[in-house]
Amino acid sequence: MSKVNSIKVIPLGGLDEIGKNITAFEYNNEIIVVDCGAAFPDTDMYGVDLIIPDISYLLTNSKKVKGIFLTHGHEDHIGALPYILKQLNVPIYGTSLTIGLVKAKLIEHDMLNDCTLNIVEDGEIVDIGKIKVEFIRATHSIAGACSLAIHTPLGIILHTGDFKIDYTPIDGRIMDLQRIGELGKEGILLLMADSTNVERKGHTISEKSIGETFMRIFNNVKGRIIVATFASNIHRMQQIIDASVNYGRKIVFSGRSMERISEVAKDLGYLHIPDGFTVSLDDIDKYENNKITIITTGSQGEPMAALARIAFSTHRKIKVEKNDMYIISASPIPGNGKMVSKVINELFKQGANVIYEDLEDVHVSGHAYREELKLIHTLAREKYFVPVHGEYRHLKHHKDLAKSLGIDGNNIFILQTGDVFKITEDGAKKEQRIRTGNVYVDGIGVGDVGNIVLRDRRNLAQDGMITIVVAIETDSHEIMAGPDIITRGFVYAKESEELIQEIKDISSEQVESCLNKNIYEWYVIKANIKQSVERLIYEKTKRRPSIFPVIMEI
Repeated sequence: MSKVNSIKVIPLGGLDEIGKNITAFEYNNEIIVVDCGAAFPDTDMYGVDLIIPDISYLLTNSKKVKGIFLTHGHEDHIGALPYILKQLNVPIYGTSLTIGLVKAKLIEHDMLNDCTLNIVEDGEIVDIGKIKVEFIRATHSIAGACSLAIHTPLGIILHTGDFKIDYTPIDGRIMDLQRIGELGKEGILLLMADSTNVERKGHTISEKSIGETFMRIFNNVKGRIIVATFASNIHRMQQIIDASVNYGRKIVFSGRSMERISEVAKDLGYLHIPDGFTVSLDDIDKYENNKITIITTGSQGEPMAALARIAFSTHRKIKVEKNDMYIISASPIPGNGKMVSKVINELFKQGANVIYEDLEDVHVSGHAYREELKLIHTLAREKYFVPVHGEYRHLKHHKDLAKSLGIDGNNIFILQTGDVFKITEDGAKKEQRIRTGNVYVDGIGVGDVGNIVLRDRRNLAQDGMITIVVAIETDSHEIMAGPDIITRGFVYAKESEELIQEIKDISSEQVESCLNKNIYEWYVIKANIKQSVERLIYEKTKRRPSIFPVIMEI
């Protein structure tokens, strides 16, 4: 089958993992990319700030890439853009809030003037040639979310993006289920649907219900109210603002991302605050505590975020005070539960009142539950189905759900990052894999930290290091000083003098043995020291610190 009659779907990230969402769609000489997200590092990825996708395939085929189309403005869908655009500068398409958030990122990276940003309204179609991309209004935990209908000569691919079906959204912009139904009647070739909450039965609760909870809670608070939530959840922010205004409270934004995103949302008309109700963090002391609401970052217990710094008394402006009410309006992302619990416990120790999801309905999910997923499948009537956005178990459960709705199991494909999924007029199948993976961002370095460096960092963190310094006279090849032993994170020298002396002795023996055999290559001497000391330490301590022999020529 010729290329003209086939389309390839290539996930470059986001499958069998949380975050780093990016998928390429290729038809003949055209490639479009949906989303360009980042992921956050695990606790054992020492020094890594961000994980972005490996786009080697796109770079190899850069002349084919026509643009990046964004479903919404969450970090796991736009976070990699500043790093990717430095390698592959193509037009970006998204709704006004999504582009506004991208614009703020590019300004931070001093890249705005070099990039092409295009605002697309829901309902519009972007025509790039053989492929056309239609933006369909969706509801999610951020305003401006869209599903994408990718029109190709072979048929329509519907990518839901992240979504829930909220019949009473805060902004009144209900998901365009009618358009999805119309496309279903035309015939959807492939559905790619959000699988995050496929394990949850029933329907998601409307975001509007959270506003009712805030109104009730705010009524009885005598001190300040501090609400931690995701900075990108504009609708949640709006409801906190509405409750605050209702009770005559001034609103303060705390945390860099919260300040930046709230400003973007206000400028674009997504966030509505009456005049005179916002106050700078520097001016909160001018108001009574019962007239202040602080909206802050840190709902995931991040050590450097504002909420954790308040809890552990390291915030420069905010200290826990009597009658404070802290509300954590978010669910812990998998892996963050311990950090969130630590912050909650510390706030209680400081004497604060704390409300979180286990106590009150202060958070609802932005991802569809099973009954909502069933509705999308029923409307789409797709021929092929690929579950996306979730760990492997989510993808598997979504496959089973689709089969229960009558979709042929042979037409359901669970993909992994790097798979090439090819659809032709004769059928669909997985082809050869392409190169994908993680690229680590560490400070200003992108990609210069790899698995070997991370392994070394883990070893250093777990078992420490030992540096062995010996000075050798250049002409006579005799030991002039040392070996001296320096340890960090291994043992305290004064408490382990016997072990330190053994390390000295065995190091000295190895150096002298080499010199007596007329072996003067420093790398050979270093290797012998390293092997001998590693063996000794493991026998004595069952630890494997990093050993660094240093030879100085005198």
